[in-house]
Amino acid sequence: MENEVLDGDCLEVLRTIPANSVNLVYLDPPFFTGRKHSSSSRDGSKRYSFDDIWQHSSEYFEFLVERLLLCRRSMKADASIFFHCDHNSTHIARQALDLVFGSENFQSEIIWAYKRWSNAKRGLLQQHQNILFYGNGPDFKWNPAFVDYSATTNVDQILQKRTRDDRGKSIYATGEDGSIVFDGNKKGVPLGDVWNIPFLNPKARERTGYPTQKPLLLLERIVALASDEGDLVLDPFCGSGTTLVAAKLLNRRFLGIDVSNDATTLAKARLEAPVRTDSALLRKGVEAYLNNDPWVEAHLAGLAVTRIQRNTGADGLLKDGLGGKAAFVRVQRQGESVAEAASALKKTVRSKGDAVGVLIATESDLFGYTDSDIHILRSPALQLSELVNLPDADDISDIPMSRTA
Repeated sequence: MENEVLDGDCLEVLRTIPANSVNLVYLDPPFFTGRKHSSSSRDGSKRYSFDDIWQHSSEYFEFLVERLLLCRRSMKADASIFFHCDHNSTHIARQALDLVFGSENFQSEIIWAYKRWSNAKRGLLQQHQNILFYGNGPDFKWNPAFVDYSATTNVDQILQKRTRDDRGKSIYATGEDGSIVFDGNKKGVPLGDVWNIPFLNPKARERTGYPTQKPLLLLERIVALASDEGDLVLDPFCGSGTTLVAAKLLNRRFLGIDVSNDATTLAKARLEAPVRTDSALLRKGVEAYLNNDPWVEAHLAGLAVTRIQRNTGADGLLKDGLGGKAAFVRVQRQGESVAEAASALKKTVRSKGDAVGVLIATESDLFGYTDSDIHILRSPALQLSELVNLPDADDISDIPMSRTA
C-alpha cells in the first residue's frame, strides 16, 4: 500500500495499513476552532469545506487518541510524527501525544512563523502555528540541516573548536601553549525550532483554494529532515495533498487519507502536475526588501511615519494621516530635483485613491514648482543650510518652513 490517495475516515483506513511500515507521519487535523471552514478554488468553480465543531474538548481528545494509536501501530521503530495545530488545540494535542507516544519521546515544538495582516483583530494578531514533533522511540531517523550564522557571529566562533572546562562550561579550546585549536570549516548553525516560512498568499501559483492549505516549502522541510528517499510518508488528513506532493518531489513513497472526496480528488490532480511556489522572500532574504537608505533614514528619524519597503515613489506613511487622508511621505534624494521627487511621489499618491503626498525637500530648488497634490516641507538640514548662508541675519523671517507645491 503506497503512492495512493484513499477516501474515508482515517479511523477506518488506518486499520488497513500494515504495522511497522511507515517511516514518517504528518497530520494536520481539525484545529478545535469550533467553526466550519470553507473556501473556493481560484476560478470559483469549486467550493471546499470541512467542519471543525465539537461538543467538548474531551470529544476532540478522544478523536485524536483513537487515530494516534493507529498511526503509531503503522510506524517503524525509527519513525517520527509531526502534529500540526495552533493555539486552539496545542494543549489538547500535547496531552494526546504524550499519552500515545510517551512524554519522553517529545522532541520539539516547532513554531511556524509568518506574516499576516488584519485591521479588524482585537488583541494580538496570530502570526504562527505549532508543529509538535515526537519520535517513535529514541532512535528516530534524522537528517541534520544547517542555516547561516548570524551577522553578529565572529570568525573565532565559526572556526575555533569548543570544549568544556572542569565545571562543564562550554569554552574555546586552546593548545597547551595557549594557541587556538581550529575545528575546520563548520556547516553553519543547526536548524532551530522557529521556522520563518511565508504563508501562502492568495496569488501563489500552488494555491488551490482548499481551506487551511499549507505551503509546500513547509512540508518539504519536514519530509527532508525526518525521512530518506524511498521511505513511506503517511498523512491521515491529507486535504489538498501538500504532504503527498512534497513526498513525491523528494522521491519518497506516500499514502494520503481524507474523508472528503473533493479533497482526495484535488490531491490526485496535484500529484499529476505538482506546482511549487518559489519564495522570493526566502531566496533573497528579508534584507533585500528593506529600504535602508541612510539618507532617507536620517531625514525620517523622529517622525511618526510607518516605513514602506516596496514602493519606488514613497518612503513611508504618516501614522496619523493628513486632513483625514492617507499621507505618503518621500525624502528628496541627493542629486534628485524637487520636480523629479514630486513626480515619483505623485504616482504613488494617485494610484492609491484619496490620498496626499508630503515631500521632504533636501535641496534648494523649490521655487517654480507647484502641484496641489504635494505638500513640500524643508528638511531641518536644508533650513539650517539656508540660515547659515543668509547674507544678513535680519532675513531669517523670510525663510519659508513649508509650502504646498
